[in-house]
Amino acid sequence: MTEENQDKPLDLGLYGKSDARVPLSAPEMAAAGLCLIWAVSVAIYFVLKPSEGGALGIVLALLVVLLPIALIWVVVTTSRSIRVLRDEAARLQAAVDAMRHAYVQQSQSAAAGARPSVEKKLDEIARQTETALATFTSRRDPAQSQPSADQKAALVTPSRPAAQDEQPTLALGTPAEDLRPPLSISDFIKALNFPETAEDKAGFRALRLALEDRNTSKLIRAAQDVLTLLSQDGIYMDDLKPDRAKPEVWRRFAQGERGRNIGALGGVRDRSSLALSAGRMREDTIFRDAAHHFLRQFDKTFQDFEKNATDAEIIELSETRTARAFMLLGRVTGIFD
Repeated sequence: MTEENQDKPLDLGLYGKSDARVPLSAPEMAAAGLCLIWAVSVAIYFVLKPSEGGALGIVLALLVVLLPIALIWVVVTTSRSIRVLRDEAARLQAAVDAMRHAYVQQSQSAAAGARPSVEKKLDEIARQTETALATFTSRRDPAQSQPSADQKAALVTPSRPAAQDEQPTLALGTPAEDLRPPLSISDFIKALNFPETAEDKAGFRALRLALEDRNTSKLIRAAQDVLTLLSQDGIYMDDLKPDRAKPEVWRRFAQGERGRNIGALGGVRDRSSLALSAGRMREDTIFRDAAHHFLRQFDKTFQDFEKNATDAEIIELSETRTARAFMLLGRVTGIFD
């Protein structure tokens, strides 16, 4: 309610002012015309045929004239009073609704100031707790010491296929791919996150090395395709803040578990991104094919990565843009259901 409406008292017709301002309605005008016609008709009748019977005849004549007119105006007055009361009730209801709306808005605005800060603190505490739980333990192998991420290979080197399944090689010595050192875990993770800016030399270097690796390049190109398609709908991985899953859950996924046992991997909660991705998945066959191809490549590559990675390295990989795209599309396609 505005200040002008608050200062102005409500006119509820309690003092007879509203009746004076109510215009005549069509039924009331019709009743007035009917009364006039009745009076004229009775007057004409008595002029043409004078009444006989003295005083009693005069009384009966007056009753004949006035009684129908009185009945008509009783009905008209009652109808008018009902209409006035109905209008006043409507105005009163509108005033009550406006007051209720203003009270609700005031209550919501008062509570909205405190609610975001409380929710923000709770979310921050929950995220810190999840982070502490996720990074509390790391993979330990007492039989051997773990090399650094810059030295350790990101993917397990696959066994060489049988001679009859191999592609024929030219007699030019060892292929260049076998002479190239394996991609390190550090470069692998940087490549999956893609360069941060145009000046990110380390990111471009890691991306170039990943594209030179035959197995990693398939995942990089698949991830680049889906990230480009998602950006067309305004979905960017930097805007997503998924819940962090424990390394044990990621390892169960690498070992083949699916469904609710690994539901913590679907930590993307952004409803608009999920809705847009689901709609695009249903309607766009190119997007659907690219998404399924990306999920297959991520699944296959992560199985090899998990065998060499520590828990801390798995957590670091889960923060990359590629892993967030996997969480988003995996939840849309129902991998975690």
